[in-house]
Amino acid sequence: MLEGWFLWLMLAWIITMIVLLSIGGFFMFRKFLKRLPKEDGKSELDWQDYYIEQTRHLWKEEEKELLEELVSPVPELFRDTAKAKIAGKIGELALQEKARAINQDLIVKGYIMATPKKDHKFLLKRLRQKNIDHTPYQELFK
Repeated sequence: MLEGWFLWLMLAWIITMIVLLSIGGFFMFRKFLKRLPKEDGKSELDWQDYYIEQTRHLWKEEEKELLEELVSPVPELFRDTAKAKIAGKIGELALQEKARAINQDLIVKGYIMATPKKDHKFLLKRLRQKNIDHTPYQELFK
């Protein structure tokens, strides 16, 4: 029979593995739900990819750098996913407004709309650092 410290080590290892597998499963399940088709036959990720593809030619290097700067507070592990989600929302806005190019205004609006409210404080801080007026976007922050 198992006794003493080895028993406690095995118990700690089992609990650790259950917790880690649960966390991983949670994120995989969320990704699975985003891949499920909606009423129109396309999933959230399909629409996101569509908007990015349709507006890829509208992005200039300056705007790409601004988006990269805005997502820099996001942990590197999740940065690509966050950038794709925000770029998809910016693309959607650009298509709705029939924009000829992606501009700073669309980037800020798309960032606000695509991110949770808790991340808006990082955006406000970054906008202040870059001397970008955030007052036109106050209604989006609510």
